[in-house]
Amino acid sequence: MASSASWEYILLDVLIAVACCLGNVLVIWAVWTCGALRQPTFCFIASLAVADFLVGSVAIPLAVLVENHMKTSFHGCLFMCCVLLMLQMTSVVLLLAIAIDRCLRVRIPLTYKSTVTKKRSWILVALCWFTAVVWGFIPMFGWHNYNAVDGPANENTTSFECSFLTVISTSYLVNFIFFSSLLPPLAIMTGLYCYIFLTTRRQLRANIGAAAESSTYYQKELRLAASLALVLVLFAVCWLPLFLMHSVRYYGHNIEVPSVAIDIGVLLSHANSAVNPIVYAFRIPKIKEACKKLWRRVCHEREQQSDQNNTQNNTDRNTNSITENTGTKNNKIKDSGIERCESRE
Repeated sequence: MASSASWEYILLDVLIAVACCLGNVLVIWAVWTCGALRQPTFCFIASLAVADFLVGSVAIPLAVLVENHMKTSFHGCLFMCCVLLMLQMTSVVLLLAIAIDRCLRVRIPLTYKSTVTKKRSWILVALCWFTAVVWGFIPMFGWHNYNAVDGPANENTTSFECSFLTVISTSYLVNFIFFSSLLPPLAIMTGLYCYIFLTTRRQLRANIGAAAESSTYYQKELRLAASLALVLVLFAVCWLPLFLMHSVRYYGHNIEVPSVAIDIGVLLSHANSAVNPIVYAFRIPKIKEACKKLWRRVCHEREQQSDQNNTQNNTDRNTNSITENTGTKNNKIKDSGIERCESRE
């Protein structure tokens, strides 16, 4: 990147990082305070928000260092790049877990609560993170470009210019991450959400004129599934362009992909973590209500602080006014006493 483009890239990445941190902290706080962590779906949503928060607080700063060719050792650079891949894979496996959870909610509504318990959901969350760590750190165990960058000759050096595609094998990135670990889960999730929508609509049609509770249940499930499906669509829109460009670079030897396009793809992938909290806040009722309560509390505290300041100012003014009046009266009394003494003399 040119120097001007580099500064623009850094500025946009910093803004995205701030949005990631603030938005996802709000989502985590909202899920925590509204007591929704007792429900398995919101355990997964909170975990996904934690992953998105780490994208803003850890992954984006590391990406800025990597793209600006930070001087470090080969394996230090490789470790930073693996962290970036691990957080991306965490989002994939958590989105898959959310889709499976929603499918079970519709498939077995009567036995869902006894099957998908809070304990089991947190165990599944831990397995999702463990799977993402294993997949993301595979390059640390040998699938990298160590020999391609003259690694053995520079094994102990710390002046290696860090770059993502210099240390990460393109075959690992395209064949393993994209074709084996990203596209199949996306296809499975698409099928699951199609099944959820078709089943829910069929149940709603079958329950026309039936009990209101049953219709309300399926309407809530349909709205929540639509919101989570939107999160999935945004993930695909934000991540697929970057991997498609890497695939074109890898398989199309005569096709040149501009580096600016790659940079835009990276920014778009980072922006995905900043967009998710907006979807949660506007589309999921419990999180939306918790955010409203937080906003009302903040506004109420500001009003109270303003009222206290006004009251304090009024009190100070009254005190000053009383002091001034008292001083004036004392001066008048002193003056009258002096005049009396002079008249007696």
